[in-house]
Amino acid sequence: MNHLGKFITLEGVDGAGKTSHIEFIKEYLTNLKLNFIMTREPGGTELGERLREILLHDEMTPKTETILMFAARNEHIEKVIRPGLTSGAIVISDRFTDASYAYQSGGKGVEDEAIDVLKDLVQKNLQPDLTFLFDLPVEVSIKRLKKTRKLDKFEKEEKDFHENVRKKYLMIAKNNPKRFSVLNSEKSIDEIQSQIKIKLDELLK
Repeated sequence: MNHLGKFITLEGVDGAGKTSHIEFIKEYLTNLKLNFIMTREPGGTELGERLREILLHDEMTPKTETILMFAARNEHIEKVIRPGLTSGAIVISDRFTDASYAYQSGGKGVEDEAIDVLKDLVQKNLQPDLTFLFDLPVEVSIKRLKKTRKLDKFEKEEKDFHENVRKKYLMIAKNNPKRFSVLNSEKSIDEIQSQIKIKLDELLK
């Protein structure tokens, strides 16, 4: 299997079920005896995790939020993602830059051009090899969220916010069809994980 330096990201609206599928991916790669790193955004480093708490719970302007997201992302890239890829590991991140476009641009109105500048500064040529987008109608995602956990500030946003986030994600996926695998999170877990396995096998063969 050709798995050196592969970068996989998972994206989607809140409540789309990423967590259970992350566990499936971990188990699948472990069974293949492949070296992988599982990480998340915001977070992934000591500083990133401290920033995560601020970002998920403190009120701030959308631009401040965007800048802090990329500050955390820069640490994440420099200390986790690039070293992992250089070592030959498969790096899997629960959210990455697509989330900034979806949440801060789609949801909160920050200009794409502003995010482009930060992306170029922080990422340079780094881009995921494969992105799984877990898609779900907003009505369903909101119902799921209310049943599962205490909500952060993004999850507490109004329905229109979540609709705009979803639209932005689907637009990004449409514009990057080779990188994205859009998964219907209303399907059964077995169906979704079967699709994940197919895409992983294609990437790692």
